[in-house]
Amino acid sequence: MKKLQFLLLTKSIGGYINFLSFVNPGKAQRLAYRFFSEPRIGRLIDGKLPEILAVAERQTFSFEQNRFESFTWNGNENTILLVHGWESNAARWEKLLPYLQKTGSTIVAIDAPAHGLSTGKEFTVPRYAAFINIAAKHFKPSAIIGHSIGGVAAIYYQYKYQNPDLKRLITLGAPSELQVIVDQYIDLLSLNPKAKKLLYQYFVDHFDVRINEFSSHLFAKSIAVDGLIAHDIKDDSVSFAEAEKIAANWKNASFIRTNGLGHSMHDDGLYEKIADFLII
Repeated sequence: MKKLQFLLLTKSIGGYINFLSFVNPGKAQRLAYRFFSEPRIGRLIDGKLPEILAVAERQTFSFEQNRFESFTWNGNENTILLVHGWESNAARWEKLLPYLQKTGSTIVAIDAPAHGLSTGKEFTVPRYAAFINIAAKHFKPSAIIGHSIGGVAAIYYQYKYQNPDLKRLITLGAPSELQVIVDQYIDLLSLNPKAKKLLYQYFVDHFDVRINEFSSHLFAKSIAVDGLIAHDIKDDSVSFAEAEKIAANWKNASFIRTNGLGHSMHDDGLYEKIADFLII
């Protein structure tokens, strides 16, 4: 029943945007982008945090008109920064955290734009990368781990900001192509060619980005940091082929193929390999 309701909702939204694309293209474009960029879930309520976050040390940072939250589990002088994915929050790292703490490191997790306790309604990878940059300047991590779109943000961060002190970068279930993500959204809503063109143009007009050029595998070409790419061959959210593209272009990265972990990538064996990789 829930799947049917979701299908009817998405097709209704898509039908409305398609109608607007002929009578009010500007509104159609704004709505198409809004539904693409605004997460529906992943928020946290201050005072009702999951226990794993409630015991962490918190700090709030600012970027332009936005604030974002960090959670720290203190250890030694070595720091690992965790970057979650779409419609999630810093609590998603609860299962990995014990394995990272065994390394003795200080662990820091941040909430993405419009997620967790961070402010705003809109999520973009460049803004997330700016959050990472602010956190990296403050906490000085030697390693970053990103899940899903958080992995994209981590790769884009290193591509754009070129942190010379970063030694390790790990992605879990990360996509490569922005165009693949956008086209999946277009298919989900059944947007017509006119609405599709309007959405593509929004990225050009507002971010100076052509979506076929915004790709993790292109960014990875200029990354010298040692990397670890982990992806499940049965991931039904992000195609395994996306990870293969990244791996083919990241010369200093190792590639772990898993089977049966899905998109979440929660697994004790994988977490042990991650902890081993982080030992410098």
